[in-house]
Amino acid sequence: MSTTTPEEMAATMDGSEYRDFPTREVRQAAHAAGLVIVYGASDDLIEFEGAVSDELGCFEGGSFMFDAEGLLVRDEDDTDEEIARYVLRFVYAREIRANWDPGDGYSWTYTTDIPHATFDVMEDGEVYCRGMVFRLSDAEVPAVTRSHPGADR
Repeated sequence: MSTTTPEEMAATMDGSEYRDFPTREVRQAAHAAGLVIVYGASDDLIEFEGAVSDELGCFEGGSFMFDAEGLLVRDEDDTDEEIARYVLRFVYAREIRANWDPGDGYSWTYTTDIPHATFDVMEDGEVYCRGMVFRLSDAEVPAVTRSHPGADR
């Protein structure tokens, strides 16, 4: 695995023009380093690139859950086993909140308690989105937080 940090990856993308990033090389480097790049597209999409590659709808914002295995997504065709696995993962997952038009000049910003670095995406020379990069392994909830009374019995 590459040793590229979220800060280094964010620095390479800071100031990129909307629709011209991330390049194939950046996506591959993020994947190799176990990094997830998060940014907005249009007025209704959240994009994940790198260690997780997906695009989900989030008209006017939304909430997305991650753990160290990746993005948690439910499907109406999930089996009982898949639903049980989702619920177990969800208990220890961490949230990424997509904020549409937060009033600070950005169309999209993101908030999370997962350690991350940010970068700005431009559109026609003006700020469009404040994206983020995080190490997928950092989405794991620490074991101390996961413990509960009686767990060691």
